[in-house]
Amino acid sequence: MKCKSLELLDQLEKQVHEQMSFVNSLEALSQETLHKRPHEGSWNILECIQHLNLYGSFYLPEITKRISESNLGYNVDFKSGFLGNYFANSILPSDKKKKMKTFRKMDPRNLIQSTEPIPVFLEQQNRLLHLLGKARSKDLTKIRIRLSFSSWIQLRLGDIFRFIIHHNTRHIVQIKNILSLTTTH
Repeated sequence: MKCKSLELLDQLEKQVHEQMSFVNSLEALSQETLHKRPHEGSWNILECIQHLNLYGSFYLPEITKRISESNLGYNVDFKSGFLGNYFANSILPSDKKKKMKTFRKMDPRNLIQSTEPIPVFLEQQNRLLHLLGKARSKDLTKIRIRLSFSSWIQLRLGDIFRFIIHHNTRHIVQIKNILSLTTTH
């Protein structure tokens, strides 16, 4: 995938704002709704959010460090790498409902008891928006970010942004599905 860097960042910022708006609306739900599981062994709404927070806790400091260390200037074009494009696209939700096993250290089950993950998520998304803004003066293709599950695989900054935001989209769709299965109309 090849595109204009600023167009990609604009699109990603728009998605983050939409995700924040949806997650912010979850604060109005009851504790019972937030903790209700659609099926035994599945995640509840707060666990989905906590899972995203675990990823944010890894990637946001990593991105901050790489952007601040980089002396590579702006590049008009972003060219996705093969692996980065694969990861970013494979994490998007699809009609095929492909389940993905999470890494043990990113599994949120039984970690939370309150609505605490929601404000943490919103704060992390504000940090992500700040980083997307800082990236406007950087080369999204040449700055590399290591993956949470492999220190020897590094993806391009633009691909990492896409991966994080697509991953958020995947779990927001999961939350919407949980709501449709657990709330009465």
